[in-house]
Amino acid sequence: MRTAPDLSPRRLSDISPQLQQLKALVVVVDDDTKEELKSSRSVETINNTSIEERILRIAGYYGCSGEEASNDKAPLSKPDEFSMTSSGSQADVSKASRSRKLRCYTQIVMVHLQQALWGVAVTMCVCWSWCGSTQLAKVTLRRLNAPLTITWFSTSWNCLLFPLYYLGYLCCSAERQSPRQRFRECCRFLGDEGLTKRVLVGRVVPFGLLWTLTCYLYLQGLRMIPPTDASALFCCSRAFVFLLSWVVLQQRFMGVRIVAAILSIAGIVMMTYADGFHSYSVFGISLVVASASMAALYKVLFRLFLGSAKLGEAALYLSVLGGANLVFVGVVPLLLLLTGAEELGSLGDVPWACLCGAAALLLVFNFLINFGVLITLPTLISLGVVLSVPVNAVIDRCASEVQFNSVRVIALSVIGVGFLLLLLPEDWDQSLLQLCSALHHYQQPPGGATDTCTETTHVLKSCPSKPASGH
Repeated sequence: MRTAPDLSPRRLSDISPQLQQLKALVVVVDDDTKEELKSSRSVETINNTSIEERILRIAGYYGCSGEEASNDKAPLSKPDEFSMTSSGSQADVSKASRSRKLRCYTQIVMVHLQQALWGVAVTMCVCWSWCGSTQLAKVTLRRLNAPLTITWFSTSWNCLLFPLYYLGYLCCSAERQSPRQRFRECCRFLGDEGLTKRVLVGRVVPFGLLWTLTCYLYLQGLRMIPPTDASALFCCSRAFVFLLSWVVLQQRFMGVRIVAAILSIAGIVMMTYADGFHSYSVFGISLVVASASMAALYKVLFRLFLGSAKLGEAALYLSVLGGANLVFVGVVPLLLLLTGAEELGSLGDVPWACLCGAAALLLVFNFLINFGVLITLPTLISLGVVLSVPVNAVIDRCASEVQFNSVRVIALSVIGVGFLLLLLPEDWDQSLLQLCSALHHYQQPPGGATDTCTETTHVLKSCPSKPASGH
């Protein structure tokens, strides 16, 4: 079978008639147009080639690029610029990278150090404010037998919380709002209608009564027991919050917190046993425990009906609560003073320094509890409450008001341990397993037996990861 001859041209002379016809079709480019086209690399390549090569490229006889067609007229390529990098420039780049990493690490360390210092400062302020308010309230009660009047006077100072918040808002926030605008915006926390009579009666008055009852029971118990015992027993409110949240809010069951609640109850019993079950201090212990229960009920019901409040909303709510206490609750202490149930005496006999000092320190304590989360962790704020127990113990021991026997010391220690266990996060067990696994892999020698696996590592791999929830 004969194959068809290859008709494709091999030499330029084979297509000379076609070349003559195509030469007549080439248009001479103007000089101005040539100057504009010289900036293009492809145009420069075309201008450097002959007319025959241009025609063959258009006709498709050559599949090579312009650079390959004019191989002997133009250089192949320029030298690679990246291959010209010297060892000195590489050293400069690595040095700059190390300096950037060092600055980054230094900045991270400084941020964490600043947060730690702020946390220590807030913790100490919470400790000293709570300790100071308890000690000054004890001194005031010795000279002034009017616990409800003291409660009304101290709670009325909460009216200053929203103005203090607004001053901080003006200093820190870039957005500036008038006091009325900020007040109305924070009032949305109470409902779409804002602060109305219905909201005031339904959502402010009940919590105001719980607040007043908490402070009143605490002061009544403080009259009968030392400040050390009162501050330690009030720490049990966190255990009561967990128990009520587990029942009412259906929160997650945690065995370690049940143990903490049991330790708190055991500490209360041992505290009662330290002075004897038939002593006068039993009534004081019962009143302080009731005060801690009211405080826990206040927190759980607030979370149930109002949810979690922001900073401005919490400041507004406490200010409204203080104003309602000033207006509505003020009638009750007046009636008690007129009937002789509480003794005030003359205004000159009132220890105004201790009374105002206790109210001011209690205001600082409430301010730090609500706004301290801006600069530190809530756990450190709660830690300041339990640290007030040893501080009160030192003050009471120096004043020779209480004798610390072994049972009392054990009771205080048990309550403190229970409080610290309640500060553990929900995922503390998984974090501990991860830490143990990391230490195990770190201590394992390189090239050792990799098929051996401890029970801790196996449990860690089988446990699903869970995000940490805030408190």
